[in-house]
Amino acid sequence: MAADRTAKMTNKAPATTVAWLILLASAVLEAVWATALGLSDGFTRPLPTLVFALTATLSVVGLGLAVKRIPLGTAYAVWVGIGAALTVGWAMVTGVEPASPLKLLFIAGIVGCAAGLKLLPASPAESPRI
Repeated sequence: MAADRTAKMTNKAPATTVAWLILLASAVLEAVWATALGLSDGFTRPLPTLVFALTATLSVVGLGLAVKRIPLGTAYAVWVGIGAALTVGWAMVTGVEPASPLKLLFIAGIVGCAAGLKLLPASPAESPRI
């Protein structure tokens, strides 16, 4: 019985890792579409509007694929958190938004919380016994 459970967990591990990689890529695409949205000037500039539409679609499709293996609440929180942090980071690097030590601290907190969600067990069966 324990061997069956171990085999199932081993088989799920690669699929779950792929789901996390897809989720991370989708979060990066979220930052791209958010930036393109700002550059589209209310969808009046064709290239940023096209980049927005393409990357928003791919980002949401990736999120949809990731939630097949990752709980929705966790996946959505990570997707939004990483995407938002990358969007603000990019805006600060390009000078669109001012940087400050407190802003960097809070962005690091968002990323840290998203990473913390990844470290939690995915199901009660995987929870450590206390």
